[in-house]
Amino acid sequence: MFSISRMLHHQNRPSRFVTDQEQRTADIDTDWALLFAAWFIVTVSTLGSLFFSNVMDFAPCILCWYQRIFLFPLVIILGRGLFPLDRDVVKYALPLIVAGWLLAAYHNLLYHGFIPDNMQPCSQGVSCTEEYILLFGFLSIPMLSLLAFTTVIALLLVVRKRSLR
Repeated sequence: MFSISRMLHHQNRPSRFVTDQEQRTADIDTDWALLFAAWFIVTVSTLGSLFFSNVMDFAPCILCWYQRIFLFPLVIILGRGLFPLDRDVVKYALPLIVAGWLLAAYHNLLYHGFIPDNMQPCSQGVSCTEEYILLFGFLSIPMLSLLAFTTVIALLLVVRKRSLR
């Protein structure tokens, strides 16, 4: 009976105010989780691209190689920004992500036929429009790349906005 009356007493108490220290801790936890999510996406994307080329023997086109150039260092850069939390990692990672996103967007336009054949950089070797996989009827390798870059840009912009306030 004593424990029930205690519970009722605690439920009727007014909620206490959040202290500045608790708010800072919550902000740090949220920013760390956002950066971790970005790191996780670039790590899975890196491992996925290595799996496609080394295990599945899908030869990457020239645009895939350029996207990898911008993607692979992000595993280390964002990972370093996690321990200890360094919100300034966004200013180092964001230019790489945006450059990779631009290449991925161009690759998708090329893949879907919006860019004419004479503007394709893949004149030798593997074609940039080679269809290796098509998940759910629309997720190709170039689309997976674009989605990964887009998601990481969004996460990093949220961290940047939160750190400016």
